[in-house]
Amino acid sequence: MTVWGSFTWGYADVGADVYVALGLVMAAAQGLTPLAFALAGAVYILIGMAYTELAATYPVAGGGQYYALRGLGDIWGFLGGSALLLDYTLDIALFATASAGYFNFFFPSIREFRVTFGPFHDINPIWGLESLILIGFLMFLNIKGIRESSLFNEVIGAVDMFIEASIIILGFTFAWRPELLAHQWRFEAPSLTHFLYGTSLAIISYVGLESISQAAQETRRPATVIPRTSLALILTVLLFAMAFPVVSLGILPWQAIAQREGDPVAALASSLPFVGFLTGRAAAVLGATILLISANTGVMGASRLTFSMSEFGLISPWFKAVHPRYHTPVRTIVVFSALAAVEALFAFVTGPRAMDTMANMYAFGATLAYLISFISLIVLRFRDPHSPRPFRMPGNVRWRGYEIPLLGFLGVLGTASMLVVVLWTHALGRIAGPAWVVGCLIYYVAYRWRNGLPVLRSVPRDWIKAQMEILEEAEEFELLEQYKASLRSYAKAGTSA
Repeated sequence: MTVWGSFTWGYADVGADVYVALGLVMAAAQGLTPLAFALAGAVYILIGMAYTELAATYPVAGGGQYYALRGLGDIWGFLGGSALLLDYTLDIALFATASAGYFNFFFPSIREFRVTFGPFHDINPIWGLESLILIGFLMFLNIKGIRESSLFNEVIGAVDMFIEASIIILGFTFAWRPELLAHQWRFEAPSLTHFLYGTSLAIISYVGLESISQAAQETRRPATVIPRTSLALILTVLLFAMAFPVVSLGILPWQAIAQREGDPVAALASSLPFVGFLTGRAAAVLGATILLISANTGVMGASRLTFSMSEFGLISPWFKAVHPRYHTPVRTIVVFSALAAVEALFAFVTGPRAMDTMANMYAFGATLAYLISFISLIVLRFRDPHSPRPFRMPGNVRWRGYEIPLLGFLGVLGTASMLVVVLWTHALGRIAGPAWVVGCLIYYVAYRWRNGLPVLRSVPRDWIKAQMEILEEAEEFELLEQYKASLRSYAKAGTSA
């Protein structure tokens, strides 16, 4: 993929998140919604810089799972991978559901439809069926291959950024009332528990940088492309994520956005004077498509993550099988798309707020995966100091020849705090999230034990040879020579000593 292709992969996954998060966060954080997005955004900046360094240094499929495997060992690599798999499957389910929600902007009767089946009360089976159909479509698209998927992202991503910017500019210019924002900020504040719940949900507005690292192995010149892509993505998404709650609270009461959980951005766009009849429809169409792209990156991420995990002996090699014609990991695509469909079905039958149910578990997987990635970044600075790092997190201190990432430690603190908040405020997340991880660990122990592999220890690997192959495959020949020179210098210093 090119620079633009890599950027749109990330934007499709991160940039679409505000379409989902705006209504969910507004329902919890109310008048303090901009502050909730700002606090989550501060953590997101640190996460973005960490992933930029790691993905540019190790441009391979696997993302956070690979970084944890290389820095912390096999069981931690599996733990990081299991957290990401939870997120990817929920990404597919949540964003396919949200895509259908924006489609239903044109069909209010479907949006408001509710029925009761036995013990299941106040559910919307039509919306649920739409979500399942979209998941099936994405499964077929990814079996066809990443080129078709990437082209789909590039076209729609460009149009969506234009529409989002237009809504914000028109809103601030013709409809925004600062006194309404100030009134809601002062008099519509939630309880501390609700605010923290909203802040933990706001983190889903920034989830998705992992998708760039998942596609790193299929990106041309990743050492150059990934830093540019990631830094541009961090700034773009942060601006959009902060602008939407600010402009929303200056145009509408927070309740008006919170009540439209399925299509909050379209509801906002419809309220604009003069052009609302047009921008509302445009936002609904673009919301449906960009959210479908985000669900699409979830299929891509899950398939490539499990393919990588099977290559390293963390899960069964059964997952490595590729389609004889399209050469895509067809089994992982089918299995985890089906799992996403089950998660969507579960969310719809458990209550009227299906998207909130999925967001609960989504926040847990994201914060756990990011925490493990931050720890891996710090450890790799010590265990693998010779690998060239085209981008480093700023704020480093030299100590005994090592570069100590101070912002990396701040990232550990930030993501650990966010994980605690998620476990405290998400009733479903603190049960379903850990249960998922425990279930995955049981599978890991059973698989490793049955195949005669160490359970608590790691399989010996030649990481030096692996890094040379990574750089050579990525055509980063200058970095490869730097790596070899650093190793020779280290070996020479050791011999002299």
